[in-house]
This record gives sequence, C-alpha cells and structure tokens, in this order.
Amino acid sequence: MSRFTKGMTIVQNAPRLNRSNLKEALLLIEDAAERSDIIVFPELSLNGYMLQDKLHEDAWQLDELDALREASLAIDIVIGAAIREENGFYNAALYFSQGSLNHIHHKVHLPNYGMFEEARYFRPGSRIGSFKTRFGRAAMLVCEDLWEVNLLEDLEDEHPEIIYILAASPARGFSDGGLAIEATWQKLLEKAAVDMQAEVVFVNRVGFEDGLGFWGGSRVITPEGETAYLADKFANSTETVKLGQ
Repeated sequence: MSRFTKGMTIVQNAPRLNRSNLKEALLLIEDAAERSDIIVFPELSLNGYMLQDKLHEDAWQLDELDALREASLAIDIVIGAAIREENGFYNAALYFSQGSLNHIHHKVHLPNYGMFEEARYFRPGSRIGSFKTRFGRAAMLVCEDLWEVNLLEDLEDEHPEIIYILAASPARGFSDGGLAIEATWQKLLEKAAVDMQAEVVFVNRVGFEDGLGFWGGSRVITPEGETAYLADKFANSTETVKLGQ
C-alpha cells in the first residue's frame, strides 16, 4: 500500500450506545495523525449498533460533525455513523479529508432477519459509487453490502484502487475448525479484492451489545487475494500498518 507514505491506522474497538463515541474517536484521530495518512473505524462507530428507537435521539446531523472535518486537515478519516437526513435515517460511512466531507455512502443492503432489524430503522441507500481521494480512487461499503453479489457491479467501470468495508459482524458458527462467519467473510473479501483488483480494508468492531458479541478480525486483502494485515479476534486494537513497502 505504498500510496500511503506514513501508514494506515485501523481502529477495531467497541463503541458504546451513546454519543460519547465522537469524543473518543477524536482522541484516537489526534493520536494517529502524526504517524498515519488515514484512520479507519468500524460500522456505526459513532453510535453503537443496537440503537433501535434510541436512533431518534442519537443519530447525527452532518453539521454536528464539524470536529471531524477539522481533524481531517491532519489525517483522512473513514468512520461509520447513524446519520439523520431530511428524509430519514441512514447507516452511513463517511470519508473526511482536508477539512471537508469528501464522500458519504448510505448502506444499501439492510439485513432484517434473525438478530438483525436494520430495515425497521434505516432507509436503504441506492448504490455504491467510487470517489477521488488524495491516495487514489476509493469506494466504501457497509458490512452486508458485500454480501449482495450484484452491488459491486456498480464499481466495475470505475476501477477503485482501494475499497473500505466497515462492519459490525456478530460472531456466529463456533466450531473446532474456527469461526464460520470469519471463513465466509474471508472468501467474500478475497473475491472482491481479486475481482476488482483493489486493496480491500475490512474493519470490524468488537465488544458486546444486548447479547450480540462482535468478533473483530479486521484485515487488509491485496489485489492478489493475500491477507496483508490481520487483527486479533475479540480484542480492542488500534494499529498503524505499513503495507506494500
């Protein structure tokens, strides 16, 4: 990942179900700015995952995130948040750079089965698009967006060099052979990286909320389908990685 001259900080943390996450994120951003070009957080890292009706109290309006715009003068920021817009609430990925909100992606595929209730609370986005950054063309997805096989077709003609996938994936399928959900994600991430010929950055949260345990295992996959960085499972970590040097 030689386009990043300093490195990438990957934050695998356990957001709380309140607005204090912004303060903690700003501290991590400030700490990473001297050693990193970009910092990447998980899905809904400014809110926590199991918001339910609390969404009406805790969702952010974009003008409430000016502190992130200011912080991005020193380091690019990829972060997940529940966002309130005029027509409803979105599970969003935000890219801040050089004092501006460069791009916002609304999660397209909202799971609504079993333990998931996202479609009850959020509006779906319409597509995945790429955008220019100072480190090359990028795209952002949120968690189960990647599970919809047709969604990446929107990107085929845009040739992103790096794809950020922000996740809040609960642990499922424990066995002696490992964690089944991790194996499934690994296959999806490798396929996306190889098919798109892009570096794929997967950042998954950890911690527990209302009986759900999130497994972490954040990683970076090269365009050749190789795992260039792998975080531990079930543990907070904030690591700056230098890849492709």
